[in-house]
Amino acid sequence: MARVFLDTNAFIDLSEDRDASIVEAVAGHVLYVSVASLGTWVYVYKHTVPDSKFETLFNTFNFIDTTAAIAQKSFLGPTDDYEDNIQLHSASDASCDVFITKDNGLLKLGYFGKVRIAQCSDMVY
Repeated sequence: MARVFLDTNAFIDLSEDRDASIVEAVAGHVLYVSVASLGTWVYVYKHTVPDSKFETLFNTFNFIDTTAAIAQKSFLGPTDDYEDNIQLHSASDASCDVFITKDNGLLKLGYFGKVRIAQCSDMVY
């Protein structure tokens, strides 16, 4: 069982049933998501509160707070995209094993610290 961090698009794919392959790829793993992704998902899909779907999310995912320390590190890199850096630093701070994304730029990094960056199709644990 791996500690798997979902980038915003992977989190949305799973939450909105947009990609069935991700369900199989992350089954049995401990899932982590940045609180920043939660805000993006709520905004893009115009979810309103209260909603029972939120309880399901909090029972499924471990949400990583976007702290001042993460924000400060994110301004330093490793990429030139601040939001991507928040995701990467969140995964690293949560000691995740794998970072799942569809972002080709992030996939080219291969690793961020000890965190392996992969597509859901590359999940082998």
